[in-house]
Amino acid sequence: MSAIKGWQGWGNAPSTSVSSTGVETVRMEFLCYHRDRPDSVALRDEWREEHWAYMDRFATGMIARGPTLADDGETPTGTLHIVDLPGSAAARAFAFDEPNYQAGVYRDVLLRRWRNTLRRRMWDFPGGPVGGNRYLVLALGAGQPADLAVPGDPDRLIAYGPLLSDDGTTWLGTALLARAPDPDTARALLTARRYADVEVHTWQFGGRR
Repeated sequence: MSAIKGWQGWGNAPSTSVSSTGVETVRMEFLCYHRDRPDSVALRDEWREEHWAYMDRFATGMIARGPTLADDGETPTGTLHIVDLPGSAAARAFAFDEPNYQAGVYRDVLLRRWRNTLRRRMWDFPGGPVGGNRYLVLALGAGQPADLAVPGDPDRLIAYGPLLSDDGTTWLGTALLARAPDPDTARALLTARRYADVEVHTWQFGGRR
């Protein structure tokens, strides 16, 4: 596979796994962010169990998951999943077969290949699942890659890595989850003026409760 333009290091190669039948399969990491439609909270609640049951099927490959929240810290505005999957077709099926999407909870989907620079899952975060403010930062860009190295103290990062094209060769931005005092501090983890658009969302650990 071709190297990412401007990329140095281990991160370009997809991982592999061996099935119970001894067949080796390529695994790739994808970021999927579903944005909620306005006033869809009741519908989301109605489909909660179906959503969780669907995600149970992907538990072994799940790297991070959880809702983004409005300024009140309670109302969901979207749902993030970072998951290890066999390829782009499987990633699209994951995103569009999701019960909340099928039921009309979401208004759109951001789906990108991603690279797990920290080589860990959110459950490995030293800070644990609660305590302090947590943020999702989605930074979209193009051209020469930026912020490929982990910024500063990795112990404040829950997940970190570049957004990539489906073939893994083109840098499209950076996505991270971090514990930070406020949104501006979370945003400042990335290089200023290097991205066309940067979104910062309040986020919390997800999963069954």
